[in-house]
Order: sequence, then structure tokens, then C-alpha cells
Amino acid sequence: MRFFINSIKSLSKAAKTIWFGSLIIICLSFFLFRNTDYLTLVASLIGATSLIFAAKGNVIGPILSVVFSVIYAVISFQMRYYGEMITYLGMTAPVSLAAVFAWLKNPFNGNKADVKINHIRPREYLFLAVLATVVTIIFYFMLKYFNTASLVMSTVSVLTSFLACYLTVRRSEFYAVAYAANDIVLIILWIIAAQVNFNYLGMVICFLIFLVNDVYGFIQWSKSKKRQRAK
Repeated sequence: MRFFINSIKSLSKAAKTIWFGSLIIICLSFFLFRNTDYLTLVASLIGATSLIFAAKGNVIGPILSVVFSVIYAVISFQMRYYGEMITYLGMTAPVSLAAVFAWLKNPFNGNKADVKINHIRPREYLFLAVLATVVTIIFYFMLKYFNTASLVMSTVSVLTSFLACYLTVRRSEFYAVAYAANDIVLIILWIIAAQVNFNYLGMVICFLIFLVNDVYGFIQWSKSKKRQRAK
């Protein structure tokens, strides 16, 4: 608990502004649109918080990502977005857990609230491209078998999620770029869902906030990488 409190205190004014602003917008949109699905509200608040800490290279980010993944999987199951459910339970949650250990083992100058950012060589990106292609193809046929709603978009979501998870564990600043791409896909998916059930409009707002936070995350990690190299 003390680590969490100290981590909040260490956030910059800009980070705190974006964080609190995100929480306020999520809550206002939830009650403004008279949403009754409080599970989406909880998921949105936890997800937005995890992204702020992840943007600062703080291990609290991936810890909260595990919690968000489980709740989000339940919401996805309710909407028959089996791709999202399988992706977040079978990939995002365990990979986020792996990221927790990876970040704890690689603090910058011994500071566990500041992960050491990794430089990935072009050869590894080639390996990632091949691996991501294989995973995407496998998931496509798996999701097709389960009669997943919005099959193509769900498959693209799997691809972007896998890239984001891999880069998160590898401590690359481009994890945020992959997550931003995933946010755009999910915004489209939940707009489709909201046309069926208005309660899911909250998830659209959620991922719009996530998109802003992930862009902020990439900017912060790029700055941190330069700072760490300078030291």
C-alpha cells in the first residue's frame, strides 16, 4: 500500500491531470448516458489507472492490467466477443503477469517505480512479425469455430493485442503504439455492440480514454529512454 501511495505522489502534474481527467470523464459519461452496467465502469476505471502507471514505467501498471483483463473478459463473454475473452484471459492477463516479473527484475538504477527500457534489434522485430502472423492465423480459425461476432475485427484485435503484450514484456516503448492500434479496433467493436445494447457505450468511452493514455505512454517512454541513455 505504501508503494502505491508513494507511486501516486511521484506522478507528475501532467500525469495526475490526465489520470484524474480520465476518471472524471469515464464516470460522467457512465451516469450521463444512464448506463446500468457497473462492471464496465469498474473495468474502465481500473484500465485507465493501469495505463497511467504503465506510462511512467511503474510496475503497478501491469499489475492492474491483470485485474482489468479478467473483468474485461467477462464483459466480452456477455457480448459474444469470444476473441476478446480468449485474448484477454489466455494472453493479456498471463502476459501482463509475466511483465510484472520482467519489470521487477529490470528496474532502472534500482528504482522499481522506473523500469529499464529495452532496445530491441531489427532481427527480433522480424521474429515478432513471423510469430504474430502464426498466432493471428491460429486465432482466426479458432474464433471462426466459436462463431465469434465481428470476426475480422476480432482477429485484428488479437493481432494488435499480441504485439502489445510481447512488447510490454520486452520493455519496448512501442508497446504503447500497439496498444493504441488495439484501442482503435476496440472502439469500432464496441460501437457495433452499443448499437445492440446501449450499456456498452461505456466501453467506447473507455477505449477512447485508453487511446489518449497510450499516446501519452509512448511519449513518456520515449522521453524516459533518452533520459536513461543519457545516464
